[in-house]
Amino acid sequence: MNLFRLIGDMSHLASILILLHKIKTSRSCRGISFKTQALYVGVFVTRYLDLFTHWVSLYNFLMKLFFISSSCFTLYLMRYRYRPTHDPSIDTFRIEYILGPSFLLSLIFNYKFTVFEVLWSFSIFIESVAILPQLLMLQRTGEAETITTHYLAALGVYRALYIPNWIYRYYSEGVIDPIAVTAGIIQTGLTSTSSTCISPRYCKARSSNCPHEVDSVRGAMSQLGSRTPAECLYYRSRP
Repeated sequence: MNLFRLIGDMSHLASILILLHKIKTSRSCRGISFKTQALYVGVFVTRYLDLFTHWVSLYNFLMKLFFISSSCFTLYLMRYRYRPTHDPSIDTFRIEYILGPSFLLSLIFNYKFTVFEVLWSFSIFIESVAILPQLLMLQRTGEAETITTHYLAALGVYRALYIPNWIYRYYSEGVIDPIAVTAGIIQTGLTSTSSTCISPRYCKARSSNCPHEVDSVRGAMSQLGSRTPAECLYYRSRP
């Protein structure tokens, strides 16, 4: 394994931990697309069906196990624990437009017409566009929370680092995976687009809160100004 893939994998892992941290600390899944997370569950389950039948390394095994379990846990939190905080009226992307074409492409483009290989290709094609429901949701709400931006940024770093990983493997090992490379370029483009769209939306959301913050500061200053010097000294001396 080269450094590009290792850092990319760590960025992918970080994106999931950021997402789970956001849900658990805020006790809310507001701003997160349930459909995108459901697609990721499908990606990991269909890609890692060989978890207990094909051993590569301990690192490989633990990463596969983490991605499957964490994605299922995220879906559980959104579906049951914090379901009232999710608004399905803004999470309206029709995922059949992703599942149908991805399945047809996996039947055409695969390295061997077997169940494992077809499902592997299926997962690659789904992952390349799984972020679309999340992007549509952000477009509908017109704003993005801080953690959501960090989550998407970590996903973008993960995909971007896989490009030099492929280049390195091509020149060092003579290995090239046209299916993964093509889908990865599409996914990198989508995550890059999401980053450029999210920044102004986040800034807009922050700026809309500024008047409230200014009013709070002005209120505190007016209260302080109405006190006598003795009262001010008393309040400053309190622990």
